[in-house]
Amino acid sequence: MPRETMPRTIVVGVDGSEPALRAVDWAADEAARRGLPLRLVYASLWERYEGAQLAEDLGKPSEQVRAEDVVASAARRASARRPEVAVSTDVQPEEPEYALVRESRSASLLVTGTRGRGGLAGAVLGSVSLLVAGHAHCPVVVVRGDAPPAPHHRVVVGVGEEPATSAAVRFAAEEARRRGAELEAVRAWRCPAHQTTDHPLLAGEPARLHEQQAAEALEKALQEVPDGVAVRRRTVEGQPRTVLVEASRDADLLVLGARRRQRHFGLQLGRIAHGVLHHSACPVVIVPEQA
Repeated sequence: MPRETMPRTIVVGVDGSEPALRAVDWAADEAARRGLPLRLVYASLWERYEGAQLAEDLGKPSEQVRAEDVVASAARRASARRPEVAVSTDVQPEEPEYALVRESRSASLLVTGTRGRGGLAGAVLGSVSLLVAGHAHCPVVVVRGDAPPAPHHRVVVGVGEEPATSAAVRFAAEEARRRGAELEAVRAWRCPAHQTTDHPLLAGEPARLHEQQAAEALEKALQEVPDGVAVRRRTVEGQPRTVLVEASRDADLLVLGARRRQRHFGLQLGRIAHGVLHHSACPVVIVPEQA
């Protein structure tokens, strides 16, 4: 008899921090939306660095703090928020980035918060989330922003160079369909300084050419979007990172593709993805793409 395959799950990295609990909330909602089970993973070596702070926050002596406290609390929170979602937990004696990257091999989606315990508040992204986003084998959601704002019914996808956008566009279109949201495809463009001219009859021609090329890139990227998904196309002059961060301010989700390079382990995040992960106002999805 053929071997029965286990259902794919949504995996969340938890550590007891408020950003991680916001990630649990987001992931529980997404699991309900997709009809998938939720798996909460705690990598216990986090205690090596943050155990004292964790003990203080839980109101227990440090020797009584156990990883089970963290996952049990997160599981109760997820179940209270989405009772229909099956929730499981796991504690792994390993550094979190390695544990979560391994989990990503069999996950449908991997979700993290912006920063673990002991991290500084603000825009800077924690090292674990950044490493996982750069090396996972499935799409990774880094939950940014305060939890959870009123929905904007808008999913934004950044369209860059081929082939590092096709999987991202498909993911974003499917998310927009699930949410009943509009899909907004954004392509930033810039006119290099050496292509500008001072002649009044020629002024603006290079810029129009770059804008036209951006519009054509959008059309090409959106060819596979299924019928029934409302699509908005937007070309914007400016730095891609700045344009995408601005677009995130009234979005429910911002989706980016990341190209996989065979010579390296996992994904190599470029400057645009780095900047967006650090400064987006909404959750960001990094979708792995084959080069």
